[in-house]
Amino acid sequence: MSHMLNVSCAPHVRSKDSTHSIMFDVVIALLPATAFGIFHFGYRALIIMLVSIAACVGTEYLYQRGMKQKITIEDGSALVTGMLLGMNLSVEVPWWIPLLGGIFAILVVKQLFGGLGQNFMNPALAARCFLLISFAGRMTKFSCDGVSGATPLALLKNGEQVNVTNMFLGFIGGTIGEVSALAVLIGAAYLVWKKVISLRIPLTYIGTFALFVLLFGGHGLDFSYLGAQLFGGGLMLGAFFMATDYVTSPITPNGQIVFGVMLGILTGIFRIFGASAEGVSYAIIFCNMLVPLIERITLPTAFGKEKAGNGK
Repeated sequence: MSHMLNVSCAPHVRSKDSTHSIMFDVVIALLPATAFGIFHFGYRALIIMLVSIAACVGTEYLYQRGMKQKITIEDGSALVTGMLLGMNLSVEVPWWIPLLGGIFAILVVKQLFGGLGQNFMNPALAARCFLLISFAGRMTKFSCDGVSGATPLALLKNGEQVNVTNMFLGFIGGTIGEVSALAVLIGAAYLVWKKVISLRIPLTYIGTFALFVLLFGGHGLDFSYLGAQLFGGGLMLGAFFMATDYVTSPITPNGQIVFGVMLGILTGIFRIFGASAEGVSYAIIFCNMLVPLIERITLPTAFGKEKAGNGK
């Protein structure tokens, strides 16, 4: 009897990772793009980032305090949402834009649906789309070196030439965290190294989008045009940091592939055939809403399950 085994409920395989450690790794991974954005755009970028972070963390604290819930701001999820929201904003927006966006992201998209793990779409992207719809003029005003102008993607859509090298390095106009594809990729490499994310969704997303651009972009095998589409806008930031969100992306391997393919196709449709030069944010939140259906379709069959209609 002394050698009897203890029987317990699942899960039987556990990990040392926690929400806090994962979010801390994401914060570290976001630092290169954030730091470059502040270096490139100056102190206004820092102010927007700080206001966005304070709005997200403060809203979560006040809501949980008011509803007499456990305070969870130490898990870092609100901090990550604040950083992502700030990185998706232009330095030209007034300070109240990130404040309003942070409140919407945490209160409406996250807490009113049950908190972390219950939200049906990425809070930062949902807030950005809310701000784009509500304040389109302010949200689509960009500058580079103090001069207001169109983003490279907008120029590209109008048939003008762009500098792909500058787009990769980040010396262009755009939102704070998306301008430097190089800085984003450095952070993404850290997440992959720490095994916080897998490459299944990002590579499927980027690969599908690249194929869509080659087939329907109207430029054939123009790799300069393809490079501009890949490095411009929020594709890299969205593919590695927001499409891979644990809560709003599929958990099944096949589902992640389907998710990435749909993201690539929708982003291509929005960019190539849509009125706007960008489309990453709308593509991701639209696919977020389809995740339950994707998981249902791609759920693996349980071992030993009988097929329906076999007469047994």
